[in-house]
Amino acid sequence: MEGLRGLLVLVLVLLSVPRSDCVRCFTRFDLNTGECNEEIGEVDEDDCCQNPNYGYMETDGQCESCGLLKWSSWSSWSLCNVLCGQGVRQRSRKCFGIDQSECENAPLSEKLQTEPCNGVCCDDKGWSSWLGWSPCSVTCGGVGVRKRKRECSSPPQCRMACSGPSEETERCAAENTCPVHGGWSSWFSWSHCSATCIAKSDGDVIVPSRVRHRACSNPIPSDNTSPPGNSCPGDALQVQHCSELPNCAEDGSWGAWSPFRPCSVSCGEGLQLSERKCDSPAPRYGGKVCEGPSTQSKIFDGFWSGWSSWGECSGSCIPQGRAIRRTRQRACSNPAPSSNPPGQNCQGDRHQTESCNHLPFCPVNGSWGSWSPFSSCPVTCGLGLHVSARRCDSPSPQHGGSPCLGEARQTKICSTRRHCPVDGVWSEWSQWSDCKYPGGRDIRCRKTYGSHSRVRECLHRAHNGSLCEGENLTERRVCYHIKGCNMNGRWEAWTPWSLCDPPCGENSVRSRKRICKPDYTGYNLFPPRSSEKASFYGTPNVNCGPLPDGEQQDQSESCINIPACA
Repeated sequence: MEGLRGLLVLVLVLLSVPRSDCVRCFTRFDLNTGECNEEIGEVDEDDCCQNPNYGYMETDGQCESCGLLKWSSWSSWSLCNVLCGQGVRQRSRKCFGIDQSECENAPLSEKLQTEPCNGVCCDDKGWSSWLGWSPCSVTCGGVGVRKRKRECSSPPQCRMACSGPSEETERCAAENTCPVHGGWSSWFSWSHCSATCIAKSDGDVIVPSRVRHRACSNPIPSDNTSPPGNSCPGDALQVQHCSELPNCAEDGSWGAWSPFRPCSVSCGEGLQLSERKCDSPAPRYGGKVCEGPSTQSKIFDGFWSGWSSWGECSGSCIPQGRAIRRTRQRACSNPAPSSNPPGQNCQGDRHQTESCNHLPFCPVNGSWGSWSPFSSCPVTCGLGLHVSARRCDSPSPQHGGSPCLGEARQTKICSTRRHCPVDGVWSEWSQWSDCKYPGGRDIRCRKTYGSHSRVRECLHRAHNGSLCEGENLTERRVCYHIKGCNMNGRWEAWTPWSLCDPPCGENSVRSRKRICKPDYTGYNLFPPRSSEKASFYGTPNVNCGPLPDGEQQDQSESCINIPACA
C-alpha cells in the first residue's frame, strides 16, 4: 500500500502541477554538474517537464531537473586542508529532480563526507624567488609600470604553500623627453604632365612625366631630444610616367611625283596620270596628312589615320553579370578622299571597343535566400523545436564581399501535448521477514533451518514507461533463527575507521570497534536441497569473553582541522 500511495503522489506531481511562470527549458540536464544544455526556449515549467529528461532554469540561474529525484556521483576527494600534520579532506554530492525537500531533509552525511588525512608538505618551499623586474613600459616621457613574477614549485597537493600573488607590479618613471619621430603629410596633387603627347626623336621614345611631393611635417621630427626624432622613411617625391597620353602627331610630307603614265586610251581623249606619295615622312598618330592631290588627273580614296590611345575603362572593377569597356577612335584623313574627282571614303569602323578584362571583379556582398519551411516536430512526446533554415546564396559572398548578417537558423517550439514515458524504479527492499519453518514450527535457537523473504516494488512508472529491470519482486533465502540466542563467539580484528561525524563543524570524531562474531560451528551452511548459503536471522547474545590485554571494544578520536559548515 505504501508503494501505491507513493506512485499516486508522483502521478499527481507530474500531472497536476499548477500552471507556473515561464522558465527557460533545455533538452539535456547533466546529473553530475547540474548544468542545462541545448535550450528550447521559454515555456511553462509543467510543459517543459512533460519530458523527464529535460531541465529548466528559473530567473535565479539555477538549473533544475524534470526527472525523479537522483543523487549525483560523489565528487573527487579534495586535497588535504593542511600542509603539514593532521587535517581532513572532503567530497560532496548533490541531488536533483522533483520534490527537492527529500534531499534538503536528508542527513548531512548523505551530502558531505569527511575523512582524516596527513599533510605531506612539511618541507615544501612554496614560492621560488622573485624573477627580475621587466623593463619599464615607458622609456621616456612619464610614468609606466614594470612587473616581476615568481613560480609555485610545489606539487599539486602542496599548492596551498604558495599563498599570495604570483605577479607584482610597480610604477616606474622615465626622466628623458621622448623623441618625436617625423610623419609624412598627405601627398600633394599630381602636377600636369610635362608634355601632352609621347614623342619620338631619332628612334628614342620620350614619355612625359608628372610629379607629386609630400612634406615630413606631420609631425616635424624633434632635434632637441636625446636621441633626436627619426626622419620620415621613404621618398618625398614621386615621379609617374604619363603613359596614358597619345603619341605625338607626326605630319606627313609629299614625296616626288612619279613620271606620267601612258595615256589611258589608245584613241580619243583619255588621261595621263602622275602620282606622288605622302611618305617623306608619312603622317602618324593623328598628324596632318599632306595637303593637295596625290595624283594629277587621278581619283584617290580616303585612308585611315592611326588609332588613338585607349580611353578610360567605364568602371574600376568588373561587376557580376556585366562588362566594363573602353574605346578608341581613328579618322579617315590619311588622306581624306579626293573631292574632284570624288574618291571613296575609308572602309571599316571609326570606333573600336574592348572589354577591360584586366580589372579585378567587384566585391559581391552575400544575401540571404528564402527561409525553408519549418520542419515537423522531431519528438513524439513533450516539447521539441520546429527548425527553419536559410542559406547565404542569393548571391553568395564573392571577391571579398561581406557575408550575410543575422542567423541562418530559426526555431519555434512545438508541443505534442503528450507526456513522455516515466520508467519505473525499484523501491528499497523491505526488511527480511521472520525466519520460519514450514507449518509454523518454532526454530529459534535451534540448528534447524527455515526460510524468510523480503519484497520490493516497482514505483513511479507512468505514461507507458518501461517496467523496472529485473523480475524479482520477492527474494527468499534459507535461514537460521538466532535472534536473542545465547552463543559463544570470538573477537575479530578492528573494523576500518569510520568517516568523520559530523562531516563539518565542531566536535567531529571518527570511530572503530571490535566485533564479537558468533561461532556458527554445528550449523550446516549449505542445507540439503538448497543451492545457496544459509543466512542467520536476528542478533544473538554473543559471549566472546574479555578482550585481550584489557582493550576496549570501541575506539574513537577527534577529527582535527574540520572546516565549518557552509
